[in-house]
Amino acid sequence: MLDTTTTLADVLYPPIEPHTEGMLQVSPLHTIAWEQSGNPDGLPVVVIHGGPGGGGQPSYRQYFDPTAFNIVQFDQRGCGKSTPYAELDDNNTHASVSDIEALREHLGIESWHVFGGSWGSTLALIYAQHHPDRVRSLVLRGIFMCRKSELHWFYQDGASHIFPDAFAPYRDHIPEAERSDLIRAYYARLTSEDVDVRRAAAKEWTRWEMATSRLFPDPEYLDKAEDLDFAVAFARIECHYFINAIFVEEAYILKHVDLIQHLPTVIVQGRYDVVCPPRSAWELHQAMPSSRLVMVPDAGHSMGEVSIARELVAATDALR
Repeated sequence: MLDTTTTLADVLYPPIEPHTEGMLQVSPLHTIAWEQSGNPDGLPVVVIHGGPGGGGQPSYRQYFDPTAFNIVQFDQRGCGKSTPYAELDDNNTHASVSDIEALREHLGIESWHVFGGSWGSTLALIYAQHHPDRVRSLVLRGIFMCRKSELHWFYQDGASHIFPDAFAPYRDHIPEAERSDLIRAYYARLTSEDVDVRRAAAKEWTRWEMATSRLFPDPEYLDKAEDLDFAVAFARIECHYFINAIFVEEAYILKHVDLIQHLPTVIVQGRYDVVCPPRSAWELHQAMPSSRLVMVPDAGHSMGEVSIARELVAATDALR
């Protein structure tokens, strides 16, 4: 039975502020923003946000016991407080992996727990495959491996069968002649020299994702599409990564899963996640039999859903 009485505040830790913040130059072009909160002497955990292009959030700190964890967040290239804003040059998966490692070294952390959802799960897995000796454990949510089938499902034909009303404005923003490849059509607009063209496309791209992220749609999520500063970075960087197949070979994560078999891994997946459907979580779990898969029966994609949040907090509490 759906729990309608428990709130997000009931399952998360209270809000906290960062105790340390900084900017780290990671290339001649890019500088990433980072913060630490919680216990400076606690268990180090790095939080990898979604998107690509989503940026860190204050609420992410609340998924960890602040007395037990040294909570590290950062904004990936081009988003949040990182500079330059919405920049696509020198912005790719391998650069992001390098940035995580550069931040670890900058902070003097020997190894850390890695926490990520949606695109954050993708990047967490690829980072762990490149640096398994620096990862203590993985806590993953809403598994996304960015295979062609996953992109086709959400951005072309699949989720549209479940949310046809939300899909229509996203589809209809593109002329009919270009609708056979909506990602490519949006990429052309999101990289246009015309700022109004970019913003209009970013709004529709972002609104489609926000409209489908929860089992029960949340007006506050839809409002994110109205924040054009957020939407432009979110949509441009996402589309840039997807048009380039996240700069790795197809099924890269599953092909290299043996590199991380030894890592304690918890996978939290909403049963009714249409953004990153459960099939991907199931296939990752089958490829990593020692992982623990928690299929949440009354949730969609968002970590802000109470049932998802409860399982994520339980997973991080267990790390203590």
